[in-house]
Amino acid sequence: MFSFQTIFDNLPVLIGAARYTLLISVLGCAQGLLVGAVVCAGALSRRVWLRRAAALYVSFFRGVPLLIQLLVAFYLLPVIGINVPALVAAVLTVGLCAAAYLSEVLRGALNAIPRGQAEAAAAIGMAPRDLWLRILLPQALKIGLPAIINELILLVKASSLVTVVGIVEITRMSQSIASATYRPLEIYLAAAFLYLAINLVIAQAGRLLERRLAY
Repeated sequence: MFSFQTIFDNLPVLIGAARYTLLISVLGCAQGLLVGAVVCAGALSRRVWLRRAAALYVSFFRGVPLLIQLLVAFYLLPVIGINVPALVAAVLTVGLCAAAYLSEVLRGALNAIPRGQAEAAAAIGMAPRDLWLRILLPQALKIGLPAIINELILLVKASSLVTVVGIVEITRMSQSIASATYRPLEIYLAAAFLYLAINLVIAQAGRLLERRLAY
């Protein structure tokens, strides 16, 4: 018989585990934006080798499943002498993967900006660095905001994969509780609604931010 009491009893523990889900997702998205901006700049560069390097980066991280990337990073880093906690390895891997997708988001947003703005900035002698930081990237972030929010939601769901490297986030905790209580249906339903609640909050925050930036 379905037991709501099991859900109520274990929900605080699942909510506690959600901090790792949020931490990995938010830090991964932030890192993805930073690295993605660099990759995007390379993709739009006049130098052929930079464009090819950016294309190779995007192809690799979009072509290889995140689960495999996590496992490779977890086992490769100690081999090359880099010993970091599993959480750090997970955030770095998720961020690098997100960067491949966010670089394409930024590239599409930058292509939507009228070229006359860059030409006008060049005409008044604005340095390329100032052009990117003060004109192009702020507008690209505004244009690409819906896609960036969507990527953050995808990262929240994809963060469940870090369970393979031993991080106790929502999915790993729900597996442990289900094994201990023999009530998998109730526990996994609770985990599902917790993921849903997090993503609904993110989506609503994204809509509010869009409205604010629209004025």
